[in-house]
Amino acid sequence: MTANPPDPGLSFQLLDEPLIRWRRHADGALQRSSLPELFAALVRDEVRDFPALRAHQRHSWHAFLCQLAAIALHAAEQDTPFEAAEEWRAVLLALTPGHPDGAAWCLVAPPDRPALLQAPVPSGDLAGWQEPMHTPDNLDMLLTAKNHHLKLGRAFHSEPDDWLFALLSLQTQDMHSVKYVGGISRKGGSIGARVGVGAESSIGGFGANWWAHTLILLAERETVRDDHSFADGGIALLWLSPWDGATSLPLTSLAPHYIEICRSVRLIEHDGRVLATKTPNPKPRIEQIGAIGLTGDPWAPLFVVRKTGAYSPLTVGESGFNHKVVARLLSLADCKASAAQSVRRMKPADRPQLVARSIGIKGGIKSETLGFHERRVPLSPRMVSLLQSDNHSALAAVAKERELALGEVRSLLRYALVALFNNVKSDKEASDPLKAKASRFADAFERKEDARFFTDLTDEVDSDHAPAERLQWLIGLAERADAHLLLAFEAGPRSAVRRYRARSAALSRFRGGLRGTKSPLPALAEHYRQQTPPQTSAEDT
Repeated sequence: MTANPPDPGLSFQLLDEPLIRWRRHADGALQRSSLPELFAALVRDEVRDFPALRAHQRHSWHAFLCQLAAIALHAAEQDTPFEAAEEWRAVLLALTPGHPDGAAWCLVAPPDRPALLQAPVPSGDLAGWQEPMHTPDNLDMLLTAKNHHLKLGRAFHSEPDDWLFALLSLQTQDMHSVKYVGGISRKGGSIGARVGVGAESSIGGFGANWWAHTLILLAERETVRDDHSFADGGIALLWLSPWDGATSLPLTSLAPHYIEICRSVRLIEHDGRVLATKTPNPKPRIEQIGAIGLTGDPWAPLFVVRKTGAYSPLTVGESGFNHKVVARLLSLADCKASAAQSVRRMKPADRPQLVARSIGIKGGIKSETLGFHERRVPLSPRMVSLLQSDNHSALAAVAKERELALGEVRSLLRYALVALFNNVKSDKEASDPLKAKASRFADAFERKEDARFFTDLTDEVDSDHAPAERLQWLIGLAERADAHLLLAFEAGPRSAVRRYRARSAALSRFRGGLRGTKSPLPALAEHYRQQTPPQTSAEDT
């Protein structure tokens, strides 16, 4: 029951209405809950997943639930989760004391009042705002939702939680654009995307990982406050304060782990359906001056910017979380781990994994998105032990040596591919398109190795005979590269004479490069010297 009679302009109230769909961890049965009921289900670890949640929305939803729980529990001076939905409802409503009727938890409310993730419009008038959008995928974060990533206007049969997830994605993930300036505060640099990197259990449900990360937020609150000059009594829910789109809030006016909004948007109701309208905002909601992105985001690792030596939140490119990026995350080479990466409370029985999510970004004068990236890296018991003891140097050494070895094999492979495609002419005579073709073939090999990189690395970390395990990996790496080169023969010269010469030259370059006295991999070269040298002629291929 609400404290006061509800405003007739309020609709889709998340504190009382079962608007959020989720499936049970035990049997996959579909459930519908209010937000407080969902929190109670999370405490019981009953939640498996959310069928309306799209891949690029996963982190924003997980972070929202963790941040909201941490804010509510801190305000209630509670360090353990409430078990009953009624208790969750009471502490959530207490976060919005100026709106006891629950308006701030509705998807639709009068424009001059706050609605969930929607700031009040000072004039109370939506005249001049854009024509209403009829589907939630049109509302989602602008750059990510372009047609070349996700087809727009498809979700005609939407439900309230479709709008909730799209709204949350927009308000907590959207990036800078010409019309909608600034974007979110939790990003790397002036143009960047929000990243989500944390350690999770692979056997528990959604609730187990939600509570593990909520505990981290509670434990880190004072550190985040002091490091970033946040205010103890600062603004925690940014949609409560009116916003004209032309003013910004300083970071020092906010509470640690604040839940932000970055766009002037309102959901409206028409014939029982949710629609959305928005208007350009000439200023970002949060001032973005000085150290942009340094907000204490518990899921954002900080990487060293080589040009300046300063730290900045990680931003990933087209290759996403490749083995080089993840190796730095695990080894902390020129990197500070996110608070959520901590495995100190985890046990081997939890089967921990590193989970990393983000939109890929290409910077420059006109930034563009390069797809959604997600990677999960299982952490073996020995790897967890190393991380818990802060012995990152051991992981760093293994990862770096393997990264260098893979890079050397890729370079030799590309060198051989140039010979194959260039018909044994001088490398200087190779055209740029030909070099690009060789690089594409070499990149395909590297992507295959990237997919298995951490499985192979874990074998070495867990082995009692690490040098022998490393040698076996090098042998397998060379064999797979050799096989990849043979597959490329079909794209080489077709003339019989040219084909023979080109293939022989390519094999000679690659195999000779690995086995010669100048081999970049001495341990592998020594192994080959102890074996019978294989034939490098193309006659048998």
